[in-house]
Amino acid sequence: MDSGWILISAILVFTMQAGFLCLETGKVRSKNSINVAAKNLSDLILSSIIFWMFGFAVMFGQSASGYFGTTEFFFGANNTPWQYSFFLFQMMFCGTTATLVSGAVAERMTYRGYLLITIVLCTLIYPFVGHWAWASLFNANNLGWLEKIGFIDFAGSTVVHSVGGWVSLAAILILGPRIGRFDGDASFPAGSNLPLSVLGTLLIWFGWFGFNGGSTLALTDQVPTILVNTCLAASFGGLSASLIFSCSHRYMDVSFMLNGVIAGLVAITASANVVTPASAAVIGSVAGVVMSSSEKLLIRYKIDDALGVVPTHLFAGIWGTLAVALFHPAIILLSNAFWQQLLTQSIGIIVTGVFSFTCSWLALYLINRKFPLRVSAHEEYVGMNITEHNAKTELLDLLNSMDTQEKEANFSQPVPEEPFTEVGQIARQYNRVIERVQFEMTERDAALNDFKSSEKRKSAILNSSMDSIVTINLQGKIIEFNPAAERTFGCLQAKVMDQNFIDLFVLAKDREKVSHSLKNKFVDSQGLLINRRNSIHLRRSTDDEFPAEITITGTTFGSTVSNEFTLHIRDVTRQRRLQEKLRELAYSDPLTGLYNRTYFLDALQVALRRIQSTSDTVSVFFLDLDRFKKINDTLGHQAGDQLLLEVATRLVNVTRENDIIARWGGDEFVILMVGQHDEDSIVISATKILQVMREVVNLGGRELKIPTSIGISITNDASRLPMTLIQQADIAMYQAKQAGRDNFKLFEDSMAKEASELFDFEQNLRQAIQAKKDFVMLYQPKLNAMRQVIGLEALVRLQSATDEYYSPTAFIPVAEESGQIIRLEELILNLVFKQLAIWHAQYRQVPRVSINLSGKHLLSDTFLTFLNECMGAHGIDGDWIEFEVTESVFLSDIDRCISVLRALRALSISIAIDDFGTGYSSLNYLKTLPVDVLKIDRTFVIECANQKEDAKICSTIIELASTLGLTTVAEGVETAAQFEFLQQQGCQAYQGYYFHRPLTTLQVPALFAANGSE
Repeated sequence: MDSGWILISAILVFTMQAGFLCLETGKVRSKNSINVAAKNLSDLILSSIIFWMFGFAVMFGQSASGYFGTTEFFFGANNTPWQYSFFLFQMMFCGTTATLVSGAVAERMTYRGYLLITIVLCTLIYPFVGHWAWASLFNANNLGWLEKIGFIDFAGSTVVHSVGGWVSLAAILILGPRIGRFDGDASFPAGSNLPLSVLGTLLIWFGWFGFNGGSTLALTDQVPTILVNTCLAASFGGLSASLIFSCSHRYMDVSFMLNGVIAGLVAITASANVVTPASAAVIGSVAGVVMSSSEKLLIRYKIDDALGVVPTHLFAGIWGTLAVALFHPAIILLSNAFWQQLLTQSIGIIVTGVFSFTCSWLALYLINRKFPLRVSAHEEYVGMNITEHNAKTELLDLLNSMDTQEKEANFSQPVPEEPFTEVGQIARQYNRVIERVQFEMTERDAALNDFKSSEKRKSAILNSSMDSIVTINLQGKIIEFNPAAERTFGCLQAKVMDQNFIDLFVLAKDREKVSHSLKNKFVDSQGLLINRRNSIHLRRSTDDEFPAEITITGTTFGSTVSNEFTLHIRDVTRQRRLQEKLRELAYSDPLTGLYNRTYFLDALQVALRRIQSTSDTVSVFFLDLDRFKKINDTLGHQAGDQLLLEVATRLVNVTRENDIIARWGGDEFVILMVGQHDEDSIVISATKILQVMREVVNLGGRELKIPTSIGISITNDASRLPMTLIQQADIAMYQAKQAGRDNFKLFEDSMAKEASELFDFEQNLRQAIQAKKDFVMLYQPKLNAMRQVIGLEALVRLQSATDEYYSPTAFIPVAEESGQIIRLEELILNLVFKQLAIWHAQYRQVPRVSINLSGKHLLSDTFLTFLNECMGAHGIDGDWIEFEVTESVFLSDIDRCISVLRALRALSISIAIDDFGTGYSSLNYLKTLPVDVLKIDRTFVIECANQKEDAKICSTIIELASTLGLTTVAEGVETAAQFEFLQQQGCQAYQGYYFHRPLTTLQVPALFAANGSE
């Protein structure tokens, strides 16, 4: 059993050779990796032979006064199985010692030097030191002199590792540092394969279990404790070394961690059989500190240890040997026995160090004089894989070929490509690069020939451009100034060349900002930005200011720094005026000057979003003027308008400056208040509004009061929907009316009966959509000025259980609010397309049919796919249909709108903007979007023949559409006066009750007959 355990341990120690091979190969540069592998194998072979012939006898033979053995040469003549096992185990120890030395002097010692230093170590040093400390292991009565005085080194912290460390130190001093190791502050190249080094360290750790565990020479109860102590010391050694390096360098060096692990293993080797696990952890931790400190010491004195053998094995071994006295459980700290053991351990360390270092230094010094141990500088530069082993590689061949190309300046012949290798792939890519360079040189020559003609074309472009194009250099001096710039700025090119653009044309208040932007190459976010549209006010030579858009592009002339910048300048005075006008139309009520519904909803949405991070309250006041219709009917619409203006003035005077007041529609007004409100403060505000509204107003010579009903909704919930708040205020307002008018009500949950009914209606609507029934399509004709039918608008109706019909205004908002609008509109499209297919099969000419489309459906991911499938299923041509969308669609995602509308245009489908003038009304989207038709909202049409404001709005929209090449359709035409006025203004199409009410599918064919379409 004991022999078996020793054999297993010997095998484990043998795996340490593989570990040292991986560790050293990974830590040296790749040009020396073969040499390191060769010397590792050679060390094992040579040390094993010497140990068999000579070393074992000197180490464990019959002792001569305790200094060296004299028997057992050429071991194996007449020995027991246990003795054979012991011999093999100790042979592995000898190989480990030899490997340590060769690792320290790697990358600069000749292969012959490796062999010579192994012979010196295995003959003159290691066996003698081993005899002094361990002679009795083979024969209990055969004591070495260190054993006699009580020296303890259980598995060889000193005998194996310190000996290897001392010899390594001597060899390092003889050889000197590697070329470039301590030159300046430049970091020395790291190892070639760190993961391989990690694998090597793990193999060493694994083998060390045999190293320490096998040193009991029997499978005793001590073995588990030894193995635990070994593992803990290694772990804590790696941890302490890692922490020390991380604290001083702010990053983690894995190589340092590996050396810390090995230092912990070396330190515990002397006492693994006697200390506790806690003591092992301390020994390992201190070993990491010792290794780190000694590593810095070597670097300070420029001693080049390639693998850190001296700090890891010598100094950690010394610490481990001393730790026997400190942590031996049988020795009381600071007792006489402690001081005696510490002295003994110190004697062993000193004697071993003096003997090992002196003998090795003298032997290597003499050998070096006869046989130089270090390779030449050139050989070290090229690498010992080639110089020592003639191991040429494809990479070297490739580098030689590239060097020849460089020296001869001849790139016509490709470098050789070794197939199926990584280097071959590099060579192939290099050849491709050379081919590309030659091609680019040819192309460059051709480009130079085209340069003059390109310059002429450039001049033609500059001269014909409608935008001002000005080129400046890094100092702001003008280099190019095209004719359009002359017209814009009112000065000739000859007058401004080489003048500073910023001084000439930038306003004084902006010069510092623009100069800063130019200095930073227009990439500073605080000023003008390159490759972006920048808005700024410039001045002409006459000192007139004008708004401009500047787009800046840079020219590098082959460098990474832009040397010149081209400014594309556009005078946007007209566009700004038009945008401001349309913005006013979009967000202002044309009568009162208050905000309109669109703006109020946006402001309410923003207010709700902001209270998410505050404790503010949002309050919505919904006001309705009681009996306003009676005033209109009695005194006329002009008096009604005056009343609305007076209401607007009073509301502005009675509210705070930051409150939002809007005309909701007709005689309805809404007020948004945000702040630290409660019910009491809201009541005070409502009371003030009622009081000011009760004051007498003079209309048409009559003194009247303005009784007002107010509904109020309050919330501090940021997730509340804007329309919900408005609906609640509306509900509360109707409660105020029912309570006698001229008062106010705060919304309460008990007022939500209508909301409950609305919910029921929503469920009925959902069931109707799922059943795909109860929906009826009506078609309202569109006529031209000659009263000829030129189109139809599809209008959906919902049939109730009592055969009543709900108009779209009753259920479309419900569908949108409940998320059913897409399914509903898909159902409508199927109904309309099915009917269109029938009509086109029966009649020769069928006018285009308009279909209303919600923004949510238009911008959905499934819309275009469904539309194509539906058109294909029914055989519908895009020329047959037109989609009507409202302006509010363009508020959400204008880029997505453009993309979808262009896709519809590609299908020949016409696009109409419905209710134009009541929503966004931005000239910008009219320029950008592919639309065909503007539909004038009925709110403008109703009074267009009577009211100047509505007449002006209608004529403006018609003129705007004409300018942009769009068709105008007036909806809600109900009187001859409206029709006549719109005709005079140039409106092209009409629809309304004046001509036709919506028709059923059975009534429509009569129109076709009237148009001669049968």
